[in-house]
Amino acid sequence: MRSLSRSAARSVSKLSNKIRRRIDALSSTRELSGAQGRVLHFLLAQTEDVFQKDIEEEYGLRPPTASELLKKMEKNGLICRESMPQDARLKRIIVCDKALCYRQSVMDDLITLEEDLVRDISEQDLEVFFRVINQMTKNLS
Repeated sequence: MRSLSRSAARSVSKLSNKIRRRIDALSSTRELSGAQGRVLHFLLAQTEDVFQKDIEEEYGLRPPTASELLKKMEKNGLICRESMPQDARLKRIIVCDKALCYRQSVMDDLITLEEDLVRDISEQDLEVFFRVINQMTKNLS
């Protein structure tokens, strides 16, 4: 058994908390939460229709959590949801004009975060990191 002082789960959790705090701090300068900023970045980067299921998969959210987040974004005027003609239960997520004004600052913030996160890490080490993190994700699926 591995020592808990050198736990993969604990290390990933610490890193995740630091990233979340950084994103929350960046987003606090606007009228949206860190989670809303992350989802907004995802939505702005898409070229295909996006549905709640896509948000759930991208961020590993349970349906009630994603639904609540999207409701808040809709209430804040960042998104609207539009029923699909072939199935009214399917609701496409559309970015509203208010969200578009945040586009560049959200993109800039997340690019800066990524640059800070991987600074001084070689491409080879990043490849190992991604391989390991993908395997850990697969192990827990």
